[in-house]
Amino acid sequence: MARYPYRPFAYRPPPELRRAPAVGACAVAIVGAGPVGLTLAIDLAQHGIPSVVLDENDVVSVGSRAICWSKRTLEIFDRLGVGERMVAKGVTWKTGRLFNGATPVYHFDLQPEPGHERPAFINLQQYYVEEYLVDRCGEFPDLIDLRWKNTVVDHSTGDDGVRLEIDTPDGRYRLDARYLVACDGAHSATRRRMGLAFEGERFDEQFLITDVEMRDDPFDAGGVPERWFWFRPPFHDGQSALLHKQPDDIYRIDLQLGPDADTALEKDETRVRARLAQMLGHKPFTIDWLSIYRFTCARLARFVHGRVIFCGDAAHVVSPFGARGGNSGIQDVDNLAWKLAAVIRGEAGPRLLASYDEERTRAADENILNSVRATRFMTPKSDAERRFRDGVLALAKVAPFARRLVNSGRLSLPCHLGGVALVTDGMAPGLAAGSPCVDAPLSRDGVPGWLLREIGGAFVVLTIGEGARGAALPGVSHCHVAVPGEAAGTGKLMGGALLETRYGRDVAYLIRPDQHVACAAGPSDFARLGDALEVALGRGVTTPAVA
Repeated sequence: MARYPYRPFAYRPPPELRRAPAVGACAVAIVGAGPVGLTLAIDLAQHGIPSVVLDENDVVSVGSRAICWSKRTLEIFDRLGVGERMVAKGVTWKTGRLFNGATPVYHFDLQPEPGHERPAFINLQQYYVEEYLVDRCGEFPDLIDLRWKNTVVDHSTGDDGVRLEIDTPDGRYRLDARYLVACDGAHSATRRRMGLAFEGERFDEQFLITDVEMRDDPFDAGGVPERWFWFRPPFHDGQSALLHKQPDDIYRIDLQLGPDADTALEKDETRVRARLAQMLGHKPFTIDWLSIYRFTCARLARFVHGRVIFCGDAAHVVSPFGARGGNSGIQDVDNLAWKLAAVIRGEAGPRLLASYDEERTRAADENILNSVRATRFMTPKSDAERRFRDGVLALAKVAPFARRLVNSGRLSLPCHLGGVALVTDGMAPGLAAGSPCVDAPLSRDGVPGWLLREIGGAFVVLTIGEGARGAALPGVSHCHVAVPGEAAGTGKLMGGALLETRYGRDVAYLIRPDQHVACAAGPSDFARLGDALEVALGRGVTTPAVA
């Protein structure tokens, strides 16, 4: 299999240096053309908001980096028009195995119930994700201006916007924007210029991460791609190890090295090959990419600083165990884009952007908590922690209840938003307010479909069952789904037992553009939906705007 071709994207002199006619301030300047920045540009474009994306490089990320993309992230990518391509290329998986030494402890399934369009996860190298997102950006030539080899070297903020100083191969220029969104990664230059500190914990453990090309599956998983994790593997000196399959016969291997490992020595390819040979035996392999890393679990105190907003790794970082980095960054965008678009269009005020800070710092705290717990379980620092870990592993082999205590990186789940300022609490059968919407199969005129394909991108009133059909709002899209026992009709969406189980019958939901439930109402309180819409737009709450 040929290795991924790192083709450069074309640099073009910006119009500001070509003496093109001045067009005034752009709506949004996005710093960083990684998965988060590119996703934000696409999401804004689908809301009709133009952006300029600035990146100091002219190629996709080198190495596979983020590879595990969760079900929720795939659903977001579906809404943005790239999900099908990613799933077609990616390696689909939902099961895994956990070992203690050479002994299997248990086998798990991350998606045991049917009735979802997307799998629990796919594995797909970050360079493919970026390539597909760049292609999708090209479908919005009037709304997305991708500028390669454009390095932001300074910025200043005012009441009405941000002025950026940008360096290019043809010289420097200035760009004015109403908002600047920093998607420039864990080492964010934007964050450094503003003197903003990450608050959290740095771990001393070091890990070797390697992409290995092999024709044959190194372990017999019955032909089904799985996540395999070892505590104290027999092939690696009692440390931990992780194995994932990727497209193109590439396997991701993570090996724990310990805090005192010599980084320069451990990156020597001869030494790396010797380590891998202990794991893979006599199977031939080629090293495609390798890196050694330590990690930090930390975040900014605030993600919104006036006209400057932070997204993805620029706002928060976690360990790679649990696939929370890339997925949480995409979910940041899902939360931010519709709010930023509404503010730019004058439909909402700063309180709506304040809710991005409230909701995504909650998600970051949840991810950091899970990452810290996983890291401490995987790399115990005291005899008591080690005895606890070893006892849990021994018990988990024979006692299913103990398996909930095993933590080899609990995998990414979307954040529940119950209790936040923009969500109206209430009781109804089915999903609670603040929940991310759950997919379910349905049909229209006998053609199978999926619920999440019918909602998202704008506010929607979703009604389930004939008794809720009248719960509509003026000016808001209405999606009605019939349930079993109700008559079919031409053009009518018909749900099955799974949809009724997940959402209830004769119930109405106000769904936000990011497919979270803003309000759930039963037949006695459908009138609440109108007030809930005002709350969801930040017009019916007293939460202070973020300065």
